[in-house]
Amino acid sequence: MGEPSGGPVADAGSHRIPSWGGSRETVHYLALFASVNSAGEGDRVDLHSRGYLRLLLVTALLGVPLSLIAFGFLVAVHQLEHVVWQTVPHALGFAEPPAWWPILTIGIAGALVALAVTHLPGRGGHAPVEGLGAGAMPPIELPGVLLAAAASLVGGAVVGPEAPLIALGSGLALLAVRGSRTARNGTTATIIAAAGSAAAISAIFGNPLVAAVIFLEVLGLGRRQLMLVVLPCLLSSGVGALLFTGMGRWTGLEIGALTIGELEPSRLQAIDVVLAIPLAAVVALATWCAQVAGRRTARLAASHPLPVTVVAGGIAGVSACVYAVITGHSPMEVALSGQATLPTLATDPGAWTTGALVALLLCKGVAYAVCLGTFRGGPVFPAVFLGAALGVLAEIIVPGMTPLSALAVGLAAGAATTGLPVTSVIMVVLLLGDAAAGQMPVVILGVVTAMVALEFLPSTQHTDWRTDSHAEVPT
Repeated sequence: MGEPSGGPVADAGSHRIPSWGGSRETVHYLALFASVNSAGEGDRVDLHSRGYLRLLLVTALLGVPLSLIAFGFLVAVHQLEHVVWQTVPHALGFAEPPAWWPILTIGIAGALVALAVTHLPGRGGHAPVEGLGAGAMPPIELPGVLLAAAASLVGGAVVGPEAPLIALGSGLALLAVRGSRTARNGTTATIIAAAGSAAAISAIFGNPLVAAVIFLEVLGLGRRQLMLVVLPCLLSSGVGALLFTGMGRWTGLEIGALTIGELEPSRLQAIDVVLAIPLAAVVALATWCAQVAGRRTARLAASHPLPVTVVAGGIAGVSACVYAVITGHSPMEVALSGQATLPTLATDPGAWTTGALVALLLCKGVAYAVCLGTFRGGPVFPAVFLGAALGVLAEIIVPGMTPLSALAVGLAAGAATTGLPVTSVIMVVLLLGDAAAGQMPVVILGVVTAMVALEFLPSTQHTDWRTDSHAEVPT
């Protein structure tokens, strides 16, 4: 995966789908929206037209099946994680997964991902180091994307579920309207794709508002164009969240959303504000180091996917094993995305000694870096966890810093890896719950500092899809 290759394109009516490396005909999701600003007269959708009202109805209706499919995917992944990390070790006589367990599971996952990359259409989606967006893709590529993502998540690769869900929602949404009049209009196809993604990720961040705000920020449109896309996304994500919540309560099944338990509110101290800047800068630097390593690994994996992905899985597994051996903690704290460990880290940081926290950061950081360039999933969940861990460590080693403020700054700086400031602030505020009211200044300061720090570091050559003048809409 990488820059648009300028290779073959597939016809889609008056629009064309650019090729994104090799024979793959997948458009990066954020690039879909560049055409909304430049839509021709025949493609324009008016807020006051009956067609737009019908479009809202379509997105609301699509939100139902797409949310159910996304719910089923997340439940399947969650249940398989339980089997791999609990049921099988127990059956083998271990009360907890042994220290060497991640070497086996992530290594096998690496082989499965590499096979999906080399043998299935679409190369299993994009590497997490490329960002959140996988794209509105041809339906033939969806099986490879889901297989690679499921293998990565279940096996314990340090990636999150957000990117494959975005790809799943947008791809299935375009499949649902294929051949219809809606699909032949480039602007409405773009809106349908965005709404499908919003429905699919409506609950994984813990609140449907985050899904809508993500699209609000990435579009970079004028007010009227913004409303054209954001209203369907907001509606679809609301429908999706309702179904996620209802299905969870009705079935008793879990999907593993990014959430934190109740936190005790606290007042900001002057030292919290002063230390927020260096702490956020350290989180940004750590993230940048992981991105650099991830991009170098991705370049190696592009030419030798099977050996590089398996070796990367082995490195991640050994990192988890080393952590378990030297700390006595579960290797699951290094393996997997971190969403299951984050609530304990936030509410009971005393469960880790200073040495154990340092080991957690180093081992998970190494595993995250190699997984970024080889496995398939999202980059956000592990980055948020690592930011939180750095915040907890800062509170321990820096006298006077308020624990909640240190956690808030770490979360904020980690979330800023999305490159979307408003999304990052809202995500952290929702994670903190009632305790967020007194921490808003340091949350905002943490996000801004991290993003500014990343701008001053040497580029990791991450494509800014919003400025890609060649982006066109798939239908």
